[in-house]
Amino acid sequence: MNKNVLRDVAVLVARVAVGLVFVAHGWQKFTEWGLPGTAAAFGQMGVPLPTASAWFAALVELVGGAALVAGLAVPVAGVLLALDMMGAFVLVHAGHGVFVSGNGFELVLTLAAAALVLAAAGGGRFGLDRLIAPRLPGRAAKSLGAQQ
Repeated sequence: MNKNVLRDVAVLVARVAVGLVFVAHGWQKFTEWGLPGTAAAFGQMGVPLPTASAWFAALVELVGGAALVAGLAVPVAGVLLALDMMGAFVLVHAGHGVFVSGNGFELVLTLAAAALVLAAAGGGRFGLDRLIAPRLPGRAAKSLGAQQ
């Protein structure tokens, strides 16, 4: 197996793992807490525009996470998910230290970094982006470079 295939397998594993965590968090906002409950929690945490923020977080996490799993629009999904997590970092978790057990930022910072790396790396060869739009600008050059 060449290094490009190994890289794409690593990207696939990372996409699926990170995407599943985001899907779970988005799903939780819709089903366990409900959007009114999520908005109320956001309001208590001092998040501005709590209802709009709840909708944004729930949709970005659910749809963006699913997009990562599928390898669809990975750069866009990764950036939106990173922004979502940076909002959580700045607005809620930064003042509570590192550890999640104390409402700290370790999870949101790790998820933001992972989403940003995936946005930069793209979905790799084992994703829908590769099937749907193999010749988008930059992809042809990457494909040629990978074959050399």
